[in-house]
Amino acid sequence: MVGTLHIIGGGMAGLAAAVEAAGTCKHIVLHESGNVCGGRARSYDDKHLGSYIDNGNHLFLSANKTIFRYLNLIGSVETLAGPKAPLFPFIDLREDVRWTLSLSQGKIPWWIFQPHRRVPDMRLSELRSLYKLFSATGQTTVTECLLSGSFSQRLLIPFSISVLNTPCETGSAALLGAVLRESLFRGGEACIPWFVSKGLSETFVTPALAYLRYMQAEVRLQSRITQLDVSKENFPYRRITALHTHHGHIPLTQDDQVILAVPAPIAKSLLGKHIPHLTVPTEFESILNVHFRLDTAPIPIGSLARCGFIGVIGGIAEWIFLRGHIISVTVSAANRFICKNPDDLMHKIWHDVRCACDAALSHPLPLYPAAQRMIWEKRATFAATPAQNHLRPGQTTLLTNLALAGDWVSTGLPATVEGAMRSGVQAVEILGLKRPTLH
Repeated sequence: MVGTLHIIGGGMAGLAAAVEAAGTCKHIVLHESGNVCGGRARSYDDKHLGSYIDNGNHLFLSANKTIFRYLNLIGSVETLAGPKAPLFPFIDLREDVRWTLSLSQGKIPWWIFQPHRRVPDMRLSELRSLYKLFSATGQTTVTECLLSGSFSQRLLIPFSISVLNTPCETGSAALLGAVLRESLFRGGEACIPWFVSKGLSETFVTPALAYLRYMQAEVRLQSRITQLDVSKENFPYRRITALHTHHGHIPLTQDDQVILAVPAPIAKSLLGKHIPHLTVPTEFESILNVHFRLDTAPIPIGSLARCGFIGVIGGIAEWIFLRGHIISVTVSAANRFICKNPDDLMHKIWHDVRCACDAALSHPLPLYPAAQRMIWEKRATFAATPAQNHLRPGQTTLLTNLALAGDWVSTGLPATVEGAMRSGVQAVEILGLKRPTLH
């Protein structure tokens, strides 16, 4: 075994890097400043709800090849749930219209010619919005690419807000186009939705830690890196020579390497004096998740029963997930609601849930839930605007033994789990480490 790879940060990017590198010749040490790994994709016991919940909801597409490679490596792909087909139930609360978007399995989009499978009231001419998004570059925003009509209002806008976590008026069309090229452009087989059946930790974190232990990697919790020492040589020979923690410093040998997979502001604070011209995103968007506990688990019917979730247009709630006794709601690009009263927000969101779900359940929901919990991630992702996207750094650095990872580095994707994991895998490859191909 030649040298040690130190991975700083135990979120999705750091875990993906550790799992990928564990099959190489390096000894792996993963440093996580907190007492749990997973970052924004983890679960915990909520005493107020009396239930086990995720800190947020995530919907994955079959196009997310890095995610599925990771889950196959750690042996947890079977913990995902979903309709096993490219189906997406929706409701427009403003007009009380329900439909299920049913994409064609192959690359030829036959679904657009069948009214019962597509967005209600859409015109085929509106598909030009997709061409504009596919070819968007530079400073173009999503709104500038959208034609007016039902297709934009009932599909492209909610999809954009969910993917970019940024309003369409300021969101980068190039980043949305990149996601569309990897999903919708490839046909329904690339657009099958999946979500975790029990919890994010049970799918993404716990099996990964077990896998790393099996591969004899070290996972050091509550190991906060406070400073990096860098050698005095001139470029291109400068390298990290030591890591500092609250428990002392860790000297690095000539064969040791580092992947920095921490949030953008922390990366800037650690590297600022060593790489003065390093730029990172400076503006952020929040995500609001609300979990409602019921005394009796609702019984869904129809598309909601098959899919386990529903998209909502025309309300505050955007995506509703049924998880046994828990109904979880996600609201993206939530900076617009920061000044609202939390109790009023939860009341309005529960009203949206009842309007969206009652007709798709065997029995209507109660007037009030048994308990509720709001989780507001104030700096969930960088604001996916053209200007902020321009600030994202590459993964290589002026330090020969360092690579960057995280959903904020320049992956070509917005700040998604797929983008974070892809950056972790690419950081391993940048450092010259390569595990055998998974067949």
